[in-house]
Amino acid sequence: MCLEPKIHRGGQMNDIILHHYPQSPVSEKVRVGLGIKELSWYSVEIPRLPPKPDLMPLTGGYRRTPVMQVGADIYCDSQCILRELEHRFPEPTFYPGGAAGLPWGIGRWTDDRFFNLAVRLVLGAGADQIPADFAQDRGRLYFGPNHDLKRIQADLPHILVQLRAQFGWIDQRVAGGRSFMLGDRPGLPDALAYYLVWFIRGRWQGGPEFLSQFPALEAWEQRVKALGHGTVSELGSKEALEIARSKAPETPEKEDPGDPQRLVPGMTVEVIPDEDGGDPKVRGTVRAVDRETIAILRHDDVVGEVCVHFPRTGYRVTAI
Repeated sequence: MCLEPKIHRGGQMNDIILHHYPQSPVSEKVRVGLGIKELSWYSVEIPRLPPKPDLMPLTGGYRRTPVMQVGADIYCDSQCILRELEHRFPEPTFYPGGAAGLPWGIGRWTDDRFFNLAVRLVLGAGADQIPADFAQDRGRLYFGPNHDLKRIQADLPHILVQLRAQFGWIDQRVAGGRSFMLGDRPGLPDALAYYLVWFIRGRWQGGPEFLSQFPALEAWEQRVKALGHGTVSELGSKEALEIARSKAPETPEKEDPGDPQRLVPGMTVEVIPDEDGGDPKVRGTVRAVDRETIAILRHDDVVGEVCVHFPRTGYRVTAI
């Protein structure tokens, strides 16, 4: 299949492909980001559980959701995806009011402890109803090899205390006439916070009642929801693989003289999330490295050469 170019409102051609599934909360964060930037994009729905046979040739083993593809360049982790969207499509900016830098600090809060608490609530509250294979997979991914959903279930009152305070911080931030987290215009912090509200409301039976105690948050939630997800076209996973196979990576070679690990292009490395989630390591040769990201080249029999991008924050890179 030959993709017809999608046009960003600024006139830029856009071949963004998002590999995701509708129920994924982290994908919702990215979908809102696409809506803030008013982008057109292609949607490839992937399985919720491994194996993911039409994703692995692109990522080299990275199994988390979502993944963004632009030709033969593959972007893993929402942090990396959103940063690349800002780079490619700087307007409308994710940083209204000159807030560059601040959203990434907020993201380390929302994507770490805050998200972990939300997952504990949803999985703990549903421990008796969630399919066993899904519970086992997500429990291992988020809580480590010795996870115990029954123990998490018993800890739900404490978890709710922690979440109540943190949702209260969002409520305070958007109270008093502020339309969005940074002011009158939506920005990255709105996507970073909204996906947790969306997750709690939609995936926990008590979510709507719990969130009703935050009136300013609920009004802000509706404003963010109204931004939408941009313009979406469906695409088959096989077609996405063919697109990667027919393209060459466009990432230029880049070196970072200040890199503490002294990583340089051509070096063989393995990349893995910096937590024990049971993830496979992704191996390749360094193509580009800087303070925020690392991109590695790898070859796969299905798609040929691809360039896989990861954030530096939250990931461990090991030279081989």
